[in-house]
Amino acid sequence: MGLRPGIWLMKWEERASGNRTVDRLLRPASRPWQFLCLAVLLGICVSTSLRENWGSDNAFVVKAADTLLAGGSPYEDKRFLYLPSAVLMAVPEALVPREVLRWVLPVGMSGLLGIGWTAALRLFSVPLRSRFAVGGLAFLALAYKPFENLVLIGNWTAISAAALPVALLLAHRRSWGSAGLVIGLAIACKPMLVPIGLLFLLARQWRGLAAAVLVPLGLSLAGALMMPSPSLFFTKTLPFLLQGQDAYAMPWDASPIAVLPRLGVPQSVAVLLAFAGAGAGLWAAWTRWRRPDGDGDDGELRLVETACMVMLAAFLVSRPSFDHYLLVVLPLLLASAVRPGSMPRSPWFWLALTPQVALVPWPSELAHKRRAFKDCATLCGLAILLVRRALRSSRVTLGPVTTAGSPPRTEPECAATPAESASRTAF
Repeated sequence: MGLRPGIWLMKWEERASGNRTVDRLLRPASRPWQFLCLAVLLGICVSTSLRENWGSDNAFVVKAADTLLAGGSPYEDKRFLYLPSAVLMAVPEALVPREVLRWVLPVGMSGLLGIGWTAALRLFSVPLRSRFAVGGLAFLALAYKPFENLVLIGNWTAISAAALPVALLLAHRRSWGSAGLVIGLAIACKPMLVPIGLLFLLARQWRGLAAAVLVPLGLSLAGALMMPSPSLFFTKTLPFLLQGQDAYAMPWDASPIAVLPRLGVPQSVAVLLAFAGAGAGLWAAWTRWRRPDGDGDDGELRLVETACMVMLAAFLVSRPSFDHYLLVVLPLLLASAVRPGSMPRSPWFWLALTPQVALVPWPSELAHKRRAFKDCATLCGLAILLVRRALRSSRVTLGPVTTAGSPPRTEPECAATPAESASRTAF
């Protein structure tokens, strides 16, 4: 017992040092750094617009809208995998000339990802002009490879990446009905955020859950009434999607169900492991929701970690599961770094992201059609870390720390620091 006060004091000093680092990051970024971040985003947009394969995923949705306007059924194309409501959402794009869309689409994708990052920062009361805000966006755009991939292909995952942080921000402000509306509109565009319905169940927010369900249902019924043979969605599209699509998507499918068989694991074992991991993730989400963040905190961390755990559990079993899916949860997890004890303050979090860092010289065997191995490693790594954090014992309170000539003081090892948000209210 003689060494324990010294160990506690060392931990307190480490936490104080970490808080000083966060305080420096929360100071305003200089104008040159702000312009540099903007230049990085514009550079990605311009380079994307000049590439031949820009908007390859968005093209399937635009083609579906063109087919609808021509009187055909969008589900004749097996690559159109969204709800009938998505066809209605894509009609404005179908009316825009292709050469205009070439320049507008990358800006729109980057803007949606920027909205998601901004909402995640506001959720944790981080100043939008701070070094943390500017540097975090620059990291996502420049170093995190899936960001550029998503802007290039124009996948509508960007809508979910913007909608989830916005919905959590509204939920944190007790506007659960508005949060459900945002989630419902995002599902109408792409049904990626369907698992977030579990968050509304855990919070017992029935009005928000009703909005999240009825909005895409109503828009889908309207879209189905406007197209011929809407039943093809159930007879052709759903079976194709539930089977993991085909060989075209297989090389980029990061789901353990798809990756483990490529490494020699029997398919049945891969399915069992993936569903076991998803089950553990849902259990961890339920456990995390039942465990408050601690006295003095407003619950942002609990809200974010529960939602991210639900989404990661879904990604483990969804077919397919692509690298850019992680952009739905990553901005939220990164923004939580301002809270002591959060996942980004662990070196294991950054180790899990290493396979996605653009500047790492990976062997050529892990490029192109074998990139899914790296994507699966990051997905499983983040899921394991979040499960471990959610299932660990609840808040640990240490005993008094005393030093010669100083009064006793206590320092909770895992508690959030409520005083930080007061210094971050100015934007």
